Amino acid sequence: MLRSLGYFISDVAQWIRSRLRMPPRPGKRFGLGAAALAGATAVGVGAYFAVDAITDEPEAEPPAAAPAAVVTRVEASDDDAEPEDLGFPAFATQNTTRVSGADPVADAAAVALATFPSTGGVEGPAAVALVDVSEWPAAIAASVLMAPPVRSPMLFTDGGEVPELTASALATLAPDGGAATGGRQAFRIGAAADPGLVRTREVEGEDAATIAAAIDELRQDLTGSEPEHIVVASADEPAYAMPAAGWAALRGDPVLYAERDSVPEATLEALKRHEDTPAYVLGPREVISEKALRQIDRASNGARRVGGEDPVENAIAFARFSDGSFGWNINDPGHGLVLAAADRPADAGAAAPLSTSGTFGPLLLTDDAATLPPALRGYLLDLKPGYESDPTRAVYNHVWLMGDSRAVSVEVQAQVDELSALVQIGSGAGDEDDG
Repeated sequence: MLRSLGYFISDVAQWIRSRLRMPPRPGKRFGLGAAALAGATAVGVGAYFAVDAITDEPEAEPPAAAPAAVVTRVEASDDDAEPEDLGFPAFATQNTTRVSGADPVADAAAVALATFPSTGGVEGPAAVALVDVSEWPAAIAASVLMAPPVRSPMLFTDGGEVPELTASALATLAPDGGAATGGRQAFRIGAAADPGLVRTREVEGEDAATIAAAIDELRQDLTGSEPEHIVVASADEPAYAMPAAGWAALRGDPVLYAERDSVPEATLEALKRHEDTPAYVLGPREVISEKALRQIDRASNGARRVGGEDPVENAIAFARFSDGSFGWNINDPGHGLVLAAADRPADAGAAAPLSTSGTFGPLLLTDDAATLPPALRGYLLDLKPGYESDPTRAVYNHVWLMGDSRAVSVEVQAQVDELSALVQIGSGAGDEDDG
C-alpha cells in the first residue's frame, strides 16, 4: 500500500464523506464500491468509487448497498516525519501540482475529475472519449474531442476491460449526452472496451492513420465546421507526437499521422477533404522526412514544419512556435504548462484537458525522470516571472506534472517549482546559479 498523506488526508476525508452523502443525479443510478485513499495518489481520484451501473432506464435493478469508505490516517512522530508524509512536495508545491497516477489510466481519471469536478451543483461533461491505453496514437488524436464545443475528456480502458478507476470516474462524471455530442455519452475509439449502459458512438479504424482520420470526421460531424489548421504527427515516434494532444484540445485542430518517408492514404484523403486548411508537421526530418512533408504539402493548403532535435526540444519548439493563429507562442511569463514523461505517450491524451482549461498551456516533456533536461531548464528560465515592487500585481506560472515519481521525480518537481517561482527584479532575490 502506498504511503498515506498524513494530516492532509483529513481534509480529503471530509471531501469523501461529502461525496458519499450526495444524492445521485435524476435519471442515474450509481453503485459505490469500497473507497481507499493512499499515498500521494492522483489528483481527483484520491478516493475512488467503483461503478456498478450507469443507466437511464428506471426499470433497472438498483445496485447493492455499498460498503463504507475506508480512510487510513497515519500520524508521523517528530522523529520520522518527512515532507512526503503530508503529500508535499510530491503532491504539490507553490507553483506545481502533480497528477500522481501510477499509469495513464489513473492520470486520465484524475485529470477528468480535476477539470470537471462534477459536484456542488456543477455539471460534468456531456460525454467522455474512451481509448484503450495501449493505443497512444488514438489517445493523441482523440484529444481534439476535448476542444469546444464537444468538451469530452479522456478515460482509458485496458485490453478489453474497464479498469476500476475508469468506471469510478465515469460514475462521478455522469455524462448525460447533449447537442454538442450528438446525444452520446461516450465515444469509443479504436479498441476501447464497452463500458456498458451508456449511449456510445464507435470510431473504428485498422491503424493509427485510419483511426485519426475517423476522429477527424467525427469532429467535423459534431461541430459542423472546418478546422482552422491540421497537425500531422509521427505514427512511429510517440514522444515527438505527444505535444499535438494539448494543442488539439485547445483549438480543435485534428491530428493526423505520417510515417517517416510516406504518408498513409487515410491521411492524404483527410487532408484533401480540408483542401483549404494549412497543415503543420510536428517533428524533425529524422522523424517525418522532407519526402513525406512534400506529400503533405501537395495534399493540403501548404505544409510547414515545427520541430526540435529530440523529444524535449521538439515540445519546446512547439510551445514557442507562432504562425498567425497557429501556435502557442509561449515565450514570456504568466502561463500554465503541463509536464509529462516522454516514455508515457498515453499521458498526452490524459493531460489534454489541462491544456484547454484552468491555466491553459502546452505539453512539455522530460526524457529523464531523475534529472531536469538542460533545454527544459533553459526554457523555464526564459519564462520565469518577476515583479518590481508589488507581487500581487505580477503574472504567475503554474506547472501540472503528469505521473508519479517514477515518471517525474520529486527532485525534478522541486527544480521546476523554483524555476517557475515569482522573483523580485533587481532585488537580488532571484540572482542564483541556475546552471
